Amino acid sequence: MQISELQSVKQRFGIIGNNALLNRAIDIAVQVANTDLSVLITGESGVGKETFPQIIHQYSYRKHNNFVAINCGAIPEGTIDSELFGHEKGSFTSAEKERKGYFEMADGGTIFLDEVGELPLTTQVRLLRVLETGEFMRVGSSKVQKTNVRVVAATNVNMQEAIQNNKFREDLYYRLNAVPIYVPPLRERKEDILLLFRRFALDFSEKYNMPPIRLSEEAQILMQKYYWKGNIRQLKNITEQISVIEQDRDISSDILAKYLPDSEVRQMPALLTHSGNKKSFNDEREILYQVLFDMKKDVNDLKALVNNIIRQGNINLDDDSVYEVPVFDQEHETHIPTIIDRQTVPRKIGHTDEIQDTEEYTEESLSLEESERRMIKKALERHKKRKDAAKDLNISERTLYRKIKQYGLD
Repeated sequence: MQISELQSVKQRFGIIGNNALLNRAIDIAVQVANTDLSVLITGESGVGKETFPQIIHQYSYRKHNNFVAINCGAIPEGTIDSELFGHEKGSFTSAEKERKGYFEMADGGTIFLDEVGELPLTTQVRLLRVLETGEFMRVGSSKVQKTNVRVVAATNVNMQEAIQNNKFREDLYYRLNAVPIYVPPLRERKEDILLLFRRFALDFSEKYNMPPIRLSEEAQILMQKYYWKGNIRQLKNITEQISVIEQDRDISSDILAKYLPDSEVRQMPALLTHSGNKKSFNDEREILYQVLFDMKKDVNDLKALVNNIIRQGNINLDDDSVYEVPVFDQEHETHIPTIIDRQTVPRKIGHTDEIQDTEEYTEESLSLEESERRMIKKALERHKKRKDAAKDLNISERTLYRKIKQYGLD
């Protein structure tokens, strides 16, 4: 898609941001719009998944027919079949007259099933039949009816985990996932955070008839470092709170911090680009970045330990023997004896305690891959849910599942 076309779509549907993952999601939505393929939109709560079914419908040949959006998680399990497929008079206690379901009402158009991962298994069977044959039956009826609808679904549930836990049918998942669209969380769109903030600040300025709030440089950095568990919805709510409550229109980092829950603050590794803007590492590089820091800390701790032993006079540097010193093992949280050869021990220079920096350590170093595997394993042991382990590692659940498979940690 050309840049001009992309900007046109964004303006039409009120999408703000220039992130590559976001642009890719928009491009896929426009490209598949004129097909009848089912689309599954995935992403965390609050990222704006509900916009993409509108894009797909409005750019399709079905745009002049009905668009029906249903929040599957908000409908009680006992009535969801009736809501989706309709019912006959007398089919249950409160069925005083027959009723059309959403699939019947959306015939010829598009139906959006939000939070599709919350559907009961019995309803999933009915939905699978509609996707495969276009047929359904009202509750309490034996008459087969036909419908011609385009199905677009969305979920923030990890579908692979739901399938493994027998909460979602695998065959239905593949039917819905004919075209996958991934909407990135706000922490993966750091370059868009300030753009969204300024837009919300202007909107609330007009709504409440007051000057827009502005962020100091330190507050901007804090906002970009923040984890944003609630994504765009959370950013909008916090912007509105600050706009209404704060009298001073210039917002410092201290003021902003009052509105950010401490439990959600994450110190994310950052990369300094040539332009001076901080960009977040991708998920895999974040893990490796942390591993490198841990390895460097271990080496520095070892140097400090050897330096301390030399100062105390416990080592004779002219002796050709080897020395056993305790080194802390992070995995087992204990000190283990480690053999250090005389060649690896720094020597005193003159009458000072300056230590030569040597790289001739004989202790075998772990590979980055093995260190990464160990970090993931420890996170999985600490948390019962893989979702929590992914948050602990500051990576997405999708990346965590791929790493679990890669390292055989199932």
